Formats: sequence, C-alpha cells, structure tokens
Amino acid sequence: MTSNLKNIFRLKPIPVEREESPLKVVETHNEEPTEESRKRTYHESGYRDSSRNNGNHTALSICLDAIYSKFQNEEKELAEKQNKLKEPYINEQKNKETEIKGLTVSLDNKEEQVKEVQNNIDVIQNKIETLKFEINDIPKNPETYHINASKGASTKFWIGLLLLIPISLYLFAFYISTSFSAFFKTFDPNVSIMQSVLDAQAFNKAWDEGPLEGAFVTLIPFVFLGLGYLIHMFGENKSWINYIKMFLLFVVTFAFDAILAYEIESKLYELNKTFDSPPFDLSIAFTKNQFWGIIFAGFVVYIIWGLVFDFIMKEHKEKDKIKHEQIKKQKDIAVHQERITGSEKQMEEIKSSIASIKELIIKAKGRIEELQNIIDGVIIPTKEYKSYASEYVQGWITFVNEKLAVSHPVKQEMIEECKNQYNYNLNKVGANSDSQNSVYVSVL
Repeated sequence: MTSNLKNIFRLKPIPVEREESPLKVVETHNEEPTEESRKRTYHESGYRDSSRNNGNHTALSICLDAIYSKFQNEEKELAEKQNKLKEPYINEQKNKETEIKGLTVSLDNKEEQVKEVQNNIDVIQNKIETLKFEINDIPKNPETYHINASKGASTKFWIGLLLLIPISLYLFAFYISTSFSAFFKTFDPNVSIMQSVLDAQAFNKAWDEGPLEGAFVTLIPFVFLGLGYLIHMFGENKSWINYIKMFLLFVVTFAFDAILAYEIESKLYELNKTFDSPPFDLSIAFTKNQFWGIIFAGFVVYIIWGLVFDFIMKEHKEKDKIKHEQIKKQKDIAVHQERITGSEKQMEEIKSSIASIKELIIKAKGRIEELQNIIDGVIIPTKEYKSYASEYVQGWITFVNEKLAVSHPVKQEMIEECKNQYNYNLNKVGANSDSQNSVYVSVL
C-alpha cells in the first residue's frame, strides 16, 4: 500500500515559471483537450493551490471537493465522450424495448389462449348441463333419445315385482303342502279335506320324516319356478321350436299338477270308500271337484306367476335400456369433467405465464426509465477522476517538498495528512469502488 501511494505521489518536474492564471481546460477550435494536457493542468493547479494555502491538508480537502465539481463540469461539456459513455446504456435501452415488444406479443398470445381455453370450458360445461337434463328426461321421453323403451318402465317394474313376491310365496306354500300331502302324508279321517290337502305344518313334518323328504318338499317349488323361467326365456326368441318347447313345458307343469291332484284325491278316496266302491282311476278323478281344484289352485296360479314374471322381466329390460343410456351419459359427464379439470390446469399454467410476462414487462419498463435517466444525465468516469485527482495532489505535495520552509519530519507529517485527505476524497466520490462510472441524473 505504501509503495503504491509513493508511486502515485511521485514528484514530477514543474516548470520554473508558474502563472497565477485561473485553472482552465485549454481548448483550441472547440476541440476536446488531450488527457496529457488535462493532467498537466491539474498538476499545476495543485501546485498553485498548495502555495496559496501553505500545503495545509484541511485546505486540500476543500480543494479536492472543488476539483471534483470542476471535473464533473468538464465531463459534462465533453459531448463526444459522453456519447461514447452513454452508448452501452442506449444499446441496452434498445434491447429492452425490443424485449418488451416480444413480451407483448407473447402476452397477447397467452391472453388469446386463455380466451380459447375458457370458451372450451364453457362449451364442455354446457354439454354437461345438457347431459344432466337428458338423464332426468330419458325415463319420461325415451323416444326423444331414440331409445326403444316404454314410458314409466321403472314404475311398472316395481308394481309387477310387488305382485310377483306374494304370488311366489303362495306357490311355495302350495307346492310344499300339496307335495307333502301327495307323497308322504297319511290322511286322518277326523281331519277336514281342506286341512288334509293344505297342511300348515307340511314343511316341518317333512323334515321330521327325514332329510330326503324335507329336501324334496323344500326344493320342489323351485322346479316349478325354473319351468316358468324357461318358458320366459323361450318366449324371448320368437320361433316355432321355442313355441313347441313352451307348449311342452306347460304340458309338463300341468301333468305334474295333475299327478299331485291325483295322488291327493286317491288318498281321500281310499279314506272314504266302501266295499261297493270301484277302484280309483282317472275316470273317477275327473269327476272330483277336489281334483280340479288342486290343479287350478296350482297350475292357474303358476300361469299367473309366469305372466307376471314375464312382464317384470320385460319391464326390467325396458328399464335397463333407460338405465344403460343414463349410465352412458354419466360416463360422458365424467369424461367431460376430466376435460374441464385438464383445461383449468392448463389455464392456471397460462395465467401463471401471463403473470410472469407482465412482471418481466414491468421490470423492463422500469429499467428503460432508469436507462433514460442515465442517458439524460451526466456520466462521470470516477476511475479517470482518480488519475486527475492524483495529479492534483502530486502538485500539492510537490510544493510542500520544494518550497515549504519547514523541517523534514513536519513535511513528512503534512504529506501523510495530504495522502489521507486524498484517499478520503476518493472514497467519498466512489473512485475506490468497483464501479467505473457515477451517474448524475438530470433531475435530482
């Protein structure tokens, strides 16, 4: 540090004649002064001002402030140099303006994308509302949606189901009782005919007889219900073969009912016959009211059950058509909802980009304003000022060394004080900082 300062403040030869004319920058025909001539002028000015103030370091501080102000005024008048110093700022300003134009175009495109995405969301939302209305309207007006289903299928289905349940329970009770009476029960002459045919305890008694009897009595109603289901299935496909199958199933069902009736009537006949009574056969069975009553109590109700079952299956099919269409539309709604979610996510990303672009535009405009203030102001090359201030202080110290009549230690002390004032001034104006220039805007 000491060696550097010694180099800075090395003594330069000073001309013997020194004019007391005021410090000025010599210009010839409006030409800017050379760097060497400016430095010489500052050196001579330092020597002269030191002689006037006897090398006082306090006076040096005031003089350095004046020198910096003078340097500022000189730099302001150097138009060509100012233009050169301002050129990077002008170029940066142009780049920022070009950047803003590009950002503005990008911003317009992003805002247009937001409108398009919002329009897509609105269109999809309208489709969803339409689908919701159709889901509610399909059961009322299926033909409007080209669905081959009758109106009110759901209502008819539930009514039919309410009828089918008690009829099914009746058939279970009837066939359990009649099958037990026909195949396993021993009739009591002291019990009425109705109680003999229809036994309320038939289910329990059959299981008391054994697991085979119990299983037979329990499962036989399912045989009749299975026959009814087969009749319905054959009836769905219209063909002569299926019609023949349906007819045969009805014959089998009627024959089974006839067997039950015949067995029961046979037991009743044996219970009440005399020595003169002929053997029981079909001719006798056909003349008995109980025989036909048992057949019709089972077979006719079975036919009714089959018709009701066939009806509710058809209504369920109609109901399924409507339900299927409703489920299809529900799935369409779910797909549209996913599209809306994706579009909303896309919109958020675009809006985030818009916010970023706007922030960049604001920063760029702010920077343009800063650059314009720099361009309109004065740029002071503080690093150059350090060189000129050094010349001035060297002139000041030269006088102290050559002309001031004081002892050597006092001179050294004064020189050190002058160096301190010099460094203080450089720090004050920023000449010791990393920045190359100081900017003085036009409006402070």
